[in-house]
Amino acid sequence: MHVEARHGLDELRQLGRSQRDARMRVRVQAIVLARQGRTAVEIGRTLDVGRRSVQEWVRRYNHSGMDGLGHRPGQGRPWRLTKEERNRLCHRIESGPGPADPVCTLRGKDVQRILQDEFGILYRLSGVYGLLHRLGYSCLMPRSQHPQSDPQAQEAFKKTSSNRFKPSARRIRRSESRSGLKMRPASGSKAR
Repeated sequence: MHVEARHGLDELRQLGRSQRDARMRVRVQAIVLARQGRTAVEIGRTLDVGRRSVQEWVRRYNHSGMDGLGHRPGQGRPWRLTKEERNRLCHRIESGPGPADPVCTLRGKDVQRILQDEFGILYRLSGVYGLLHRLGYSCLMPRSQHPQSDPQAQEAFKKTSSNRFKPSARRIRRSESRSGLKMRPASGSKAR
C-alpha cells in the first residue's frame, strides 16, 4: 500500500498519541502501520477494523493529509425534525405542560404525543428518549414542588429534627476465629 510521505514516522506517532478522539488515534495508527509496509489485511487484524476501512483511511490521508482522517459531516441518519421544528419542540418542552395537557410534568409519553399531534411525526418511546438526549435533555429531573409548599417551614423542620434521625452505631460481636467471620458455636447434639 502506497502512503504519501507527508509526515515522518515519529511525527505520525506523536500525532497519534496527541489525539483525544479514540477513532482518530486508530486511524493515525493505521497510517503508521501502512508506512511501515504492512498490508491492509494485517493492519485490519491488528487494529480490529475492516480491510476496506484501512484502505479508505490511507486514500484519504494521501489526498488530504491529517485533515482527511477527520470525521466528515453528513454521516449518519438525518434528523426527522428540521432545525426550526427542533427549536419549537425545545421551547414547547421548556414551557412545561399546557392547559390541554392532562399532566403536571411532561414525560416521554407526553413528548411522544406532542410530536405526533403538533409535528405529525411518529416516534417510538425509545426514539423519543434518544431525541431528547440529542437535544440536551436528561431523563433525571428534580421533583416538582407543590404550589402550597412552604420552604421556610421545611428548612426549620430540617434544623430541629436533624438530631432525631441520626443512625445509631451498631455493635458487631467478633468471633474468636482468625478469619473475622461471625461463627456460631456447634450444636452439642450433632455427632462428629
